[in-house]
Amino acid sequence: MPSYRQYCPVARATEILAERWNLLIIRNLLFGATTFSAIAQGVPTMSRSMLVKRLRDLERAGIIAATPKPNGQGSTYGLTEAGIDLGEVVDAMGRWALTWVDMLPEHTDPGFVLWAWCQVQLDRAALPGERVVVQFEFPDEAVGNRHFWMLIDNGDAELCATDPGGGPDLVVTARSGPFVDWHRGELAWSQAVRRGDITVAGDRRLARAFPSWNTRTPILPPLSPV
Repeated sequence: MPSYRQYCPVARATEILAERWNLLIIRNLLFGATTFSAIAQGVPTMSRSMLVKRLRDLERAGIIAATPKPNGQGSTYGLTEAGIDLGEVVDAMGRWALTWVDMLPEHTDPGFVLWAWCQVQLDRAALPGERVVVQFEFPDEAVGNRHFWMLIDNGDAELCATDPGGGPDLVVTARSGPFVDWHRGELAWSQAVRRGDITVAGDRRLARAFPSWNTRTPILPPLSPV
């Protein structure tokens, strides 16, 4: 990483944290992502080669640690004590942005919303007991960002980029902006449905319960340094 050549602690921290993508990778790890795929889903517009590089940079900086998987295929990732300590920094930046940074149309990526939902805004107690597949369609998105699936199984939810099969039990069609606003607690579900911004087709029991699966408030997992 390039150096500012200044003793100032802000300059030294910026050399690591101001590198593009680094804080988002740290955020994803704070959200409980531990595999390369899970981290990548939280930064969908980041190239996989860049993610590899940034993970290595953060490991060299002592922010994260990589542990080879027992099968020898890839690694799992976790935050060190220094990385976990950045949680306060990330939280402070988020609070600052809520106060001072405008929410613009380019900030409404539905893929990130669904990833964050599964990672830290999932009410597992409200999930159905059976296997359920929810198909999402966002007609106002580019073709490559238009279709997603959520697989509910064994008391958990997984975001899928391809159809996991066996469904769908529900089909959710939504405009990205209102869907993001509902997810972040700025729009009531009933209002979005009444305006036609979100529609749900399929099993009526599941359709009624569907909004309750989202806490709409992040619940961060407890973390221990690696």
